[in-house]
Amino acid sequence: MSYTHIDPRELVTKLSSLGEDEMIVDVREPHEWEYYHLDEAVLLPMNAIPGRLDELPSDKTLYVVCAHGVRSEMVSRYLAERGYDRVVNVTGGMAAVAAIRGFEYD
Repeated sequence: MSYTHIDPRELVTKLSSLGEDEMIVDVREPHEWEYYHLDEAVLLPMNAIPGRLDELPSDKTLYVVCAHGVRSEMVSRYLAERGYDRVVNVTGGMAAVAAIRGFEYD
């Protein structure tokens, strides 16, 4: 019952080679998503996760991202506690990803 972490730079590098067995889950709110998001990600707000677990495949690596890494940490823990064993928290969140990609996000 654990999860791992990935540096946002590693995630940005990985974007061009995401496999069929990997999924980026953005747990921010829709207004945050509209401001800036990764095209490869699926929006699934944190508060919706308990009622939508069936949308998260347990046979894929799930990269969980939020704005700064706090919500994604909580969601990663929540998923691990429910038996998901391929959960990866994106440290620093979209703020760090945006900075790496040259976009200001606050």
